[in-house]
Amino acid sequence: MMFLKKLLFLFLVITVNFSFAQKHKKRKKVDTVYVYENVVVYDTVYLMKPTKFAQNDVIFPEFKVEETKFVRNIYKEEIEKQRAINRARRRKVRTFEFGLEAGTGLHFSSWAKDFSNNPQFGENLGIWFSKNIFDPRLSLQLSANVYDWNSSFDLDANKEDTNFNGFYFTKDAQPLLFQKFNNKHFEYALQLKLFYEWNNFRPFAGFLVNRNSYKMQFLVPENGVLNKLEDFKSKQINMGFSLGIQYRLFRKILLALDYQQYQMNNVSLKNSSFDFDIFKTNNTFAERKINLGIVYTISK
Repeated sequence: MMFLKKLLFLFLVITVNFSFAQKHKKRKKVDTVYVYENVVVYDTVYLMKPTKFAQNDVIFPEFKVEETKFVRNIYKEEIEKQRAINRARRRKVRTFEFGLEAGTGLHFSSWAKDFSNNPQFGENLGIWFSKNIFDPRLSLQLSANVYDWNSSFDLDANKEDTNFNGFYFTKDAQPLLFQKFNNKHFEYALQLKLFYEWNNFRPFAGFLVNRNSYKMQFLVPENGVLNKLEDFKSKQINMGFSLGIQYRLFRKILLALDYQQYQMNNVSLKNSSFDFDIFKTNNTFAERKINLGIVYTISK
C-alpha cells in the first residue's frame, strides 16, 4: 500500500514537469502581436430652416473707405510744409526791401475831351523801396515811375485846319505861328503807399505827386524872320491819390492793379525865351489812370 502511494506521487511529479516543459517550448514560438486602434470622432450637425427677412425693413449702411492712421500722405505734407515756410517768410520782419515794377495802362484826361474822347495807352517803368512799420503785415512804400503815354489825337497846321491855326503874339509883340500839338507825353510820378498784407493779397492806398510833360510846337522869329521851331512845354506839379491791390504769385513776383487820380490846375505850356501861354484858363481838370503791372523784389 505504501509502495503504491509513492508510485502515484512520482507519476504526478513527472506529469507536472512534462507539462511545464511543453508550455515553455510553446512560449518561445509565440510571435509579436500588434494591436491597431482606429479612433472615429463624430460631430453633431444641426439643420435649421433659413429665416426670412422683410427686404423693405432692412437698411444697409453706406460703405466708406477710410484711410488708416498709419498711412501718410507725403504729397499733402510737403504742400503744408511749403505753405508754412512761405507764411514764416512773410511774417518775418524785414527792415528794408527794394525792387522794380513795370506795366501798361490807360490814361483819361478831361481837359483834352474837346479833341478826343479816346483814352491814351501807355507803358511805365519804376523802382520802389519798402519798409515794415509797427506790424510785419504793414509796410510803407516809396516808388518813382516814368510813364510814356501814346497820342490819342494829332493836330498839324501844315496838313489840316485846326482850332489852333493862326498867329499869336507874346507880351512884347513877337509873332508866333502854331505848327503841331498832340497829347503824347511823358509823366513822372512819385508815390507814397501804405500796404497791408493778408495771405497773398496786398491792398494799398497812397498819395502821389506827378508832372506831365505836354509839348506844343510853334514857329518863332529869329533875326526878325519866322523860321525857327520852338517847343512850349508844361512843367506844373499836380497832386492826387492812388488805390490798388497786389497779388503774390511767387515769393518775389507780384501782380499789381491800381487806380490813380490827380488834379491839374489849368494847363500851362511855356517857353523860357518867350513870355506867352496859349492856355489862359483858370480851370481845374482831372486826370485818371488805370494800370496793370508786375512787381519784382530784388532784395532777399
